[in-house]
Formats: sequence, structure tokens, C-alpha cells
Amino acid sequence: MERTLVIIKPDGVQRQLVGQIISRFENKGLKIAGLKMLQVTKAQAQKLYEAHKKKNFYAGLLKFITAGPVVSLVIEGVQAIAICRKMLGATFGPDADPGTIRGDFAASISYNLIHASDSAESAGYEIPIFFHPEEIISYQLNDSKWIYHPEEEKELGV
Repeated sequence: MERTLVIIKPDGVQRQLVGQIISRFENKGLKIAGLKMLQVTKAQAQKLYEAHKKKNFYAGLLKFITAGPVVSLVIEGVQAIAICRKMLGATFGPDADPGTIRGDFAASISYNLIHASDSAESAGYEIPIFFHPEEIISYQLNDSKWIYHPEEEKELGV
């Protein structure tokens, strides 16, 4: 099983899209292992976007992610990182395909609703910015046997 960080950004919260976005991950068969609403601090924002520190849009990233409450999630599942990234769609709303979160809800380049870790390394770095280990819950979904066929689980090494 793989874990990834997903953040529904201030625009997603203010537009009251949280429930619709979370339901997409659950409907796909992914598991919510951690969930909280918070106001991102400047220190958290700086750590999250550290890779962009020298880029001209860095200040805007910090200002936007700290502009209002966000909903942070730890999502778990087989290939969770790749699945979540695909579900988000292209970074900029106008470029995102219909059927993706950004394709269905984002029309802006700057307001793109959601963040998700782009690799296992990023997830390992980003999750602790927002979650303490005891805030991430391990549990078995009752319907998990209906999400992956046993032969697929063998192939995927689950």
C-alpha cells in the first residue's frame, strides 16, 4: 500500500467542493487514512514549497496556500500516488481534461484547487509537514476485497 498527501486548497474549501472532491477518491476505492482542516502556517508553506524557493512564483504560492483554511488528507491505496495525480488532472485548470478534478472544477491557472504528492519521496517529505504519525490511522476497509482482484494483488505485490 502506498500513501500520499492531498491538500484541498483554500479555493476548494471556499467553493465548498471538499465533499465532492473527497468522494471522488473514496469512489475510486482509495482509503482516507488521515483527514483534517487547518490553516497552513507560513513555516508549513515554506517547507511544502521549498523546492520552488528560487522561482518567481514562490511568494504567490505561499500567499495562496495560507490565504484560508485547507483540508489535508493522507490517502492510501495500491498505486495511490499515480492514481491521485491522474485524478487531479493537469496543473492548470484550463488544460485539465474533463472528468478530472481540475478539469471539472478549475478554470484558473492560479486557483487550481488541489495539491497531491508527485512521488513516494515527496509523500514521505510532505505528509509529516501536516500529520503526526498518530494522526494517520491504519485500518481495513470492509469492501477492500471488491476493489482489487486477488490476481492483481499478486501482480502488484500487495
